[in-house]
Amino acid sequence: MKKILVVRNDKIGDFMLAWPSFAMLKASLPDCHITALVPNYTVALAELCPWIDRVLVDPTDKGSKESHAELIQQIRKEQFDASINLFSTTYNAKLVWKGKIPYRLAPATKLAQIFYNKRIKQKRSHSAKPEFEYNLDLIRAFLKDNSINIVEPSAPYLSFTEQQLRQQKSKLSEQLELSLDKPWIYVHAGSGGSANNLSLQQYTDLVTGLEGECEIVLTAGPGEEEKAAELKAMIEAKGKSAALYDKNDGLVDFSCSIACADLFIAGSTGPLHIAAAIDVPTVGFFPSKRSATPLRWQPINSQGNHIAFCPPKADDKASQEDMARIDIEKALAELKPWATEKLH
Repeated sequence: MKKILVVRNDKIGDFMLAWPSFAMLKASLPDCHITALVPNYTVALAELCPWIDRVLVDPTDKGSKESHAELIQQIRKEQFDASINLFSTTYNAKLVWKGKIPYRLAPATKLAQIFYNKRIKQKRSHSAKPEFEYNLDLIRAFLKDNSINIVEPSAPYLSFTEQQLRQQKSKLSEQLELSLDKPWIYVHAGSGGSANNLSLQQYTDLVTGLEGECEIVLTAGPGEEEKAAELKAMIEAKGKSAALYDKNDGLVDFSCSIACADLFIAGSTGPLHIAAAIDVPTVGFFPSKRSATPLRWQPINSQGNHIAFCPPKADDKASQEDMARIDIEKALAELKPWATEKLH
């Protein structure tokens, strides 16, 4: 059995985009033991992933010297056969090198690559393909290097039982006074400090422009409650009702709530990628700058279950990141027939 350490220790959205990689690795090499190195805030999601056997908590580069030394000792003690760094930084590179892992694979990038003994060129800065595909290319390289047949993964990557969904939907319908007979559309206006998102006015115009009988649920992460409450007031001022869902019992509970949605609308942020892993149809709003495009951060929905919008092409970075340049009326013209198909 191969003991493999897979490193993806950045934000929630980035971690969710690694799920196809965990799926491919376990399906192609069923007897392997996969340990994921993740920061504290994604531990609950990592423990939910069916292809991860063990979770190591990373104190991150902001941790103390003592916590770093303890992690390195832990890595050495595990005696991993291989490490795959889906996300490479000097900090991550030194971890697997100091951990004395014999096979260390990562993208060939910057000075960090000197600490690896297996590298593949990716040029992620070109953003020529989705992030999850760059991750999968590393897993493919590992499997080919070890003469293992590659089993391609497929959506959904995260699922809950019918009983779990029934219980969660019943709970939410009571808490938020939602009809079980109407489709539920979730809208997440927060950004979690990642890519730019639409303004509250744009979200108001989008939600009030949607047609058909449905329940609008406004979700909010920690620190985003006030913003979601403001959006609720703006939507209701336009004569449409909306429920505010800003209290949940951790990420697993929130993910199960997301699984109850019929449609999920958000910017390029963690909850959008959680919804996509469950294969809830997603509507994403992205900047058009090369490092943040709809292609680069494409969610892991199945084919046809995601639609994306971004500002028109522009030469200057400021315009590329200006989400106010997204014309909501034009977006609605494309979105409404797509959403109608998904909701009925």
